[in-house]
Amino acid sequence: MNIIYSTIGIVGSGAMGRGIAQLTAQAGSKVLLFDSNPEASEIAKLSVDKQWDQLLTKKILNKDQCDTYKSRLFCVKSLNDLSQCDLIIEAIIENLEEKVSLFQKLQSLGRSDLVLVSNTSSLSITKMAAQLTTPEQLLGLHFFNPVPLMKVVEVIEGLQSRPGLSTSLMTYVQQLGHHPVRCKDTPGFIVNHAGRGYGTEALRIVSEGVADFATIDLVLRDQVGFKLGPFELMDLTGLDISHPAMHSIYHQYNQEPRYRPSVITQQRFDAGLFGRKSSQGFYQYIEGKVVPIKELVTPIVSIIPPIWLSPRATRRQDLLQLIEKLGGKIESGISPSEEALILVAPLGFDVTTIAVVDRLDPTRTIGIDMLIDDQASRRRVLATTPATRTDIRDCAHALMTRDGKSVSVIRDSAGFISQRVIATIVNIASDICQQNICTPNDLEKAVQLGLGYPQGPLAMGNVLGPTNILEILFNMQTVYGDPRYRPSPWLRRRGAIGLSLLHEEL
Repeated sequence: MNIIYSTIGIVGSGAMGRGIAQLTAQAGSKVLLFDSNPEASEIAKLSVDKQWDQLLTKKILNKDQCDTYKSRLFCVKSLNDLSQCDLIIEAIIENLEEKVSLFQKLQSLGRSDLVLVSNTSSLSITKMAAQLTTPEQLLGLHFFNPVPLMKVVEVIEGLQSRPGLSTSLMTYVQQLGHHPVRCKDTPGFIVNHAGRGYGTEALRIVSEGVADFATIDLVLRDQVGFKLGPFELMDLTGLDISHPAMHSIYHQYNQEPRYRPSVITQQRFDAGLFGRKSSQGFYQYIEGKVVPIKELVTPIVSIIPPIWLSPRATRRQDLLQLIEKLGGKIESGISPSEEALILVAPLGFDVTTIAVVDRLDPTRTIGIDMLIDDQASRRRVLATTPATRTDIRDCAHALMTRDGKSVSVIRDSAGFISQRVIATIVNIASDICQQNICTPNDLEKAVQLGLGYPQGPLAMGNVLGPTNILEILFNMQTVYGDPRYRPSPWLRRRGAIGLSLLHEEL
């Protein structure tokens, strides 16, 4: 295979620069590594060489491969030494002025055919390019950390980028063994834009006192299937990175309510509670290992009252079968008896509103989240009204754990934890498609590979039902009166006519 860019330069020898150097040398490019601190680039080369030595020890590489890779990586002491390169990738500090200054110096090399690339995660390629004498030379290639393992790369075209260059970069990324996704130059590109729904909505849930950090993480892992809860993820990434990204995207989108940051991360950012790297974030860490938080003990209940199930409950037939399987006695009357535990399963509405509208006794009413098929989930989630009696809460909790499945009990809110987070994720993804930032298929690929979601956001919406997602958003918008839950037109059209969310526009 003839590599499309035979000689490349990398400016910046931090974690991203090292990862890109390792990946591109392995693919067949000659790599020239430059850092303003020559000692740093030498340390970076030693670090990459050590990575290859470890792969050799593990027999992932053979001796010839290891030696060949090392022979392709060189340190250079001057930007002028990069004049022989076909492609130069910057991987320096995430600062617009610093990046522009670097590209202006690289343009002085006088190569009109030189391709300049920024590895920015959130800054505008178009804005950078506008300050260059030849803006058509500049594009974006957003790699993810750790570069050799994270298989997705965003290819970003600025408004003035030379036609055809993005196609060449897409080919090069494929030659690196990674998956390229093409996107317009918009705030957050694809992955950081699509990821806004996960953490920001979880932060809103905490701020409303619905549940604590650990409970939200447990629910989204066990009920939905995410690998990490949002607060575990923020601790892993570090608030020193994720908090500025939240603010950057919010302000670049002119304070769009969907992306509104939380005061919670601002306070923790100011306190230096960044996560694992500072030994304390949303969790505490000792020697790099999280200090476990114990779940509440399941209450012991001798007698469980009869269950009256709302006729409007989501997945009502499945819920009836579940109660019977768990040994609960079901009331069949039009209205509940005075002894009954009243069970509702709303979409988007809070349990209290359902109790009031349906004239149910709020002291005996409790909600269960049935958006996700119970058989596909490892956790059940119950919600109380402000008036729910303790004995009723304990009885519902005990009943729902009879088959050994975990249960979380949360405070009431419009939409359960999973409903709110999933609906927000799908809605933001739909808005990305509405803006034509990328194709639906590239969106799905980017989110799964870049964020590790169990499914792409559109596939998630398909499985759970576009009409269900719309119902959650409409109902939450009614309760909260907040435009952040306004459904995307792209989603509304598909929910209205029942087409697959992955279906392209006609």
